[in-house]
Amino acid sequence: MVEGEGFMGRGGFFIGEVARETGLSIHTLRFYEAERLLPESPRTESGYRVYSAENVEKLKFIRQAQELGFTLKEIRELLVLKDRGTNACGHVQSLLEEKLENTRTKRRELERLEKELRRRLAQCRRQLKRQHPGPEKDCPVLIRLGREPGAV
Repeated sequence: MVEGEGFMGRGGFFIGEVARETGLSIHTLRFYEAERLLPESPRTESGYRVYSAENVEKLKFIRQAQELGFTLKEIRELLVLKDRGTNACGHVQSLLEEKLENTRTKRRELERLEKELRRRLAQCRRQLKRQHPGPEKDCPVLIRLGREPGAV
């Protein structure tokens, strides 16, 4: 945001402006405030929330941290570290290493799932090939689901 843009004498930005600038929905902005990731926004006489430039930057931080897979609880922790201004790099490094390992674990799980889905799809294709042009029989995947131990 250009400095001063959106201020128009009211000391901050309206929620719609903040939503556009951060890429977050108005609902999400209200949720973050309710969850106390942001301090409660002051209101105009008409009751409109007014966000400071500092809070807009904090919202961008929250959004980017979420894109990296951090939970709201973890983001709260990161915000505390950031606000303290202390050297927290070692702690942040540990959090990032944990996120990376979780991502690797999820990737392995997704690869196993993909392999199983391909196997089931191949069963369907073989069955359909054998049945044409006659009437379709029971699907082998539906018959076997629940009967085979630990599919994935």
